[in-house]
Amino acid sequence: MIKSEQPKLYIVSPPEFEIERFSEDLKFVLDTVEISCFRLSLSTQDENVIAKTADVIRHICHSRDVAIVIEDHFLLVQKHGLDGVHLSDGPRNIRKARENLEKESIIGSYCGNSKHNGLTAGEAGADYISFGPLGNTPLKDGSTANPDLFTWWSTMIEIPVVAEGGLTKEVVNDLENITDFLAFGDELWNKKNPLNELNHLLGLPQ
Repeated sequence: MIKSEQPKLYIVSPPEFEIERFSEDLKFVLDTVEISCFRLSLSTQDENVIAKTADVIRHICHSRDVAIVIEDHFLLVQKHGLDGVHLSDGPRNIRKARENLEKESIIGSYCGNSKHNGLTAGEAGADYISFGPLGNTPLKDGSTANPDLFTWWSTMIEIPVVAEGGLTKEVVNDLENITDFLAFGDELWNKKNPLNELNHLLGLPQ
């Protein structure tokens, strides 16, 4: 069904960051705006760096009642007290992740602009489906997820849906009643003042 409530907010980390500075920026955002979920999305494959960062960010999030998921590394979820995993490869590893996680752990699945992959991920047990990017992009093959996909999903499917990638103020307005979550990442962290940019994208006073 079409959503009657405003979408909840979901924050995605930059792929690389200096932990002390980012921690302060994140605290400021979380202390000012109601955020439902944070995703740790690091580009490094260094387990020690990921582990140290996860422990620091988990404390920041949990002390503010914000769920934290990690991108792809589901074997680190329970080890570091995280709330779940966000799988970036569609439905492929959902069952394997579920086998390794506690029943209440969150499993999200990024499905690009593929309705088929979204449905497959839902059938495999994903707790939410993420579609994107929105708007024009020169990245990869340029494919995007348009609002019609979110309208269809919100009308037909009960599994929560997340919009992510390329979110502008105009796109946010278009998605207002057809997505459960808006996921902001580079849109914020590439700006000097992430909180001001978030307020701008949401049409709130800065």
